[in-house]
Amino acid sequence: MFGRKKADDSATAPSIDEEHDPRAPKGRPTPSRKEAEAARRQNLRIPKDPKAAKKAARERDREERSRARAGMMAGDERYLPARDRGPAKAFTRDFVDSRFTLAEYFIFMAVAVLALGFINNPRVAELSTLAFMLLSLVIIVDTGILLFSLSRRAAVEFPIKGDRKGILFYAALRAIQLRRLRLPAPRVRRGGAPIVK
Repeated sequence: MFGRKKADDSATAPSIDEEHDPRAPKGRPTPSRKEAEAARRQNLRIPKDPKAAKKAARERDREERSRARAGMMAGDERYLPARDRGPAKAFTRDFVDSRFTLAEYFIFMAVAVLALGFINNPRVAELSTLAFMLLSLVIIVDTGILLFSLSRRAAVEFPIKGDRKGILFYAALRAIQLRRLRLPAPRVRRGGAPIVK
């Protein structure tokens, strides 16, 4: 008698394996699409009023953008664009940011020469053009030295050539940006010391 009841109980009670087995019956009907969307809306707490729903969606988008920007500024790989991801790109950013480069001031030099060009004096125009050409030459040499040094250091840090793909162009683009406008933000000071926040 008691043995049969125990056997019946064990037969009706679902085993642990059945509860977690995805092929086992769920014991409840599959929700309709309408019910599933309603449940999802409830989870997202979307108001039924269209204006309030749009406002809530804008707020969520704003928060997401803010979180993504903060992550990108901090150098979090999850929020970085594809061109900025990877250890080689992080190494390149730190290498460029640790040095003083004339290239980042090129835009100011170009604007100064343009402004001097408006002065109605041939001598000033000649001198400004000559100064611009000399500064451009110095910037090219300075950037060339930077890229050569980076190439040598990166070859030691990343022996596989494929890991270093595109870092020289990436370094040149970063070098011509003003330091305070660079994204992701620099993690090191000029000289190589890490920035403590």
